[in-house]
Amino acid sequence: MSRKKTTQIFENIEVLDAGAKGKSIAKAPDGRVIFLNNAVPGDVVDVQTFKKRKAYFEGKAIRFHQYSEQRTDPKCQHFGVCGGCKWQDMDYGYQLAHKQKEVENNLKRIGHLQLPETTPVLGSKNIYFYRNKMEYSFSDNRWLSQDEIGSGKDVGDRNALGFHIPGMWDKILDIKKCWLQEEPSNTIRNSVKAFAIENDMPFFNTRNQTGFLRTLMIRTSTTGEVMVLVQFYCEDTAKRQLLLDFIGKQFPQVTSLLYVINNKANDTIYDQEVICYKGQDHIFEEMEGLRFKINAKSFYQTNSKQAYELYRVTRDFANLKGDELVYDLYTGTGTIAQFVAKKAKKVIGVEAVPDAIAAAKENAQLNGIDNVEFYVGDMKNVFNEPFIRAHGIPDVVITDPPRDGMHKDVVEQLIRILPKKVVYVSCNSATQARDLQLMDAHYKISKVQPVDMFPQTYHIENVVLLERRQ
Repeated sequence: MSRKKTTQIFENIEVLDAGAKGKSIAKAPDGRVIFLNNAVPGDVVDVQTFKKRKAYFEGKAIRFHQYSEQRTDPKCQHFGVCGGCKWQDMDYGYQLAHKQKEVENNLKRIGHLQLPETTPVLGSKNIYFYRNKMEYSFSDNRWLSQDEIGSGKDVGDRNALGFHIPGMWDKILDIKKCWLQEEPSNTIRNSVKAFAIENDMPFFNTRNQTGFLRTLMIRTSTTGEVMVLVQFYCEDTAKRQLLLDFIGKQFPQVTSLLYVINNKANDTIYDQEVICYKGQDHIFEEMEGLRFKINAKSFYQTNSKQAYELYRVTRDFANLKGDELVYDLYTGTGTIAQFVAKKAKKVIGVEAVPDAIAAAKENAQLNGIDNVEFYVGDMKNVFNEPFIRAHGIPDVVITDPPRDGMHKDVVEQLIRILPKKVVYVSCNSATQARDLQLMDAHYKISKVQPVDMFPQTYHIENVVLLERRQ
């Protein structure tokens, strides 16, 4: 039997705080928490609920009696529909304050940890146009607003090139201007869409698995290079060449023009052949004279300038003197390992993704770094006693795991070998807190530094320095 949705209206409710995943928090008259998507802490609103659970409601603000001082006007015309920048209506200073509070709360409440005075969150100088990679989807059945549906009029062109509507896998919001990636990103996207329509190139239909144009990826770098990758669902040589020639001619700043023919059910390219149509099959990112080669499948931090700040914090926390053996766990493409290598005797990087390790080795060779070694494999299987006997007990461990945090076997191995210092870089302070709690008997937290990589969103990175207890 399906659960009936219960809607209620609560009047004059003050929004109290920012919560997880960008939602705001209020309290119903009966004391239950209300999670809201469209309000800012400090607003006073009428709330209509659309979901009721034992301990909480989910709802939306339907009338605003008082606007919060934390509010600011969103710059993006797609705000509230796109779902990509949930905090764009909140002043950046308040965004940072809420991120700081989240980190401290997670470490104290989840980890029950004793903290030193936490350094204020390191904000991003660029709060718009900071991303170096954007991926857009083509659709012949764009998302329609309630106004368009209710008008009863012919809405005309249904083609879209933009982002998935949150929770709707087959609905694409057509994007006019995105505030996340600097030019020529918006101009390339809009020009590609217009040219494709003008030349009768069918946009993809996700439900029917039909069409020609599937996705568009644009990568930029601080060196001024630009990569464009067009993913086609099927081959049509004449139309493919027509579109790629247009991009190459119209945008001479594109240094890497690539394409993929992908007719499988999903649009991931990691198992697909990427073909270079013009220029190089890669672009370069640069950091303190180090050059990192980035291809279509490479992982690289999406905020290049703030990644530099994050890596500087990591290196400062490690405080290397030049004679240390460093392990870099979850090394990815080895950027942190290479960034700290000149201050260390030797760095050992470990990562589960073979392509990432291949890129790490290539970049190390490119940068002339000969005191790094990289190994591939599942961390909990690689980071074991035989591995440590072969390479030595590290003086310092840097770990930058995925959102799920470190596997418990990895934590247990760290406790067994007890390096003098552990620098823990995390994109999820909740799982970081869990891991730190497991290590608390052996390590004290000496420094905490949140770093904001993603302005206008609720995401926050956090770096913690652990020092072995005496």
